[in-house]
Amino acid sequence: MGKKKVIQKSKEELIKENESMESTVAKQASTGGKSRVEQGRIYIQTSYNNTIITVTDMQGKVIAWMSAGSLGFSGPKKATPFAASKVAEAIAQKIEKTGPSTVEIRIRGVGSGRDSAIRSFAARGLNIIAIRDVTPIPHNGPRPRKTRRV
Repeated sequence: MGKKKVIQKSKEELIKENESMESTVAKQASTGGKSRVEQGRIYIQTSYNNTIITVTDMQGKVIAWMSAGSLGFSGPKKATPFAASKVAEAIAQKIEKTGPSTVEIRIRGVGSGRDSAIRSFAARGLNIIAIRDVTPIPHNGPRPRKTRRV
């Protein structure tokens, strides 16, 4: 394959690199890596196939997300209330330090994990301000079929 080339840095370059690394570490330690968010929204999307939970701040920037599939549930087990409660517990644990403590929940979909996810968030000690159902509902339905001519 050939010889590998080893680059030697001078002492001045090493000192500059070390100082820059220490300053970035100090900045992250002072802010904690991420800033603390007080209020936020939790979007719960439940379908017949999966449950997806997304946590955002009030502007809509995603803080964390998780789904039943990402936790290891597979096939029809992803759409169960048990899987939805496990996803809610995992996301609540994920946002414990940096995430919002006061939340507004928006639910979309017709899956069976709707209620169990909300109960899990309430049990984890999150302050729930509002629960809103944002499931899209057809208001007039699709265009009807052509009339049959015999």
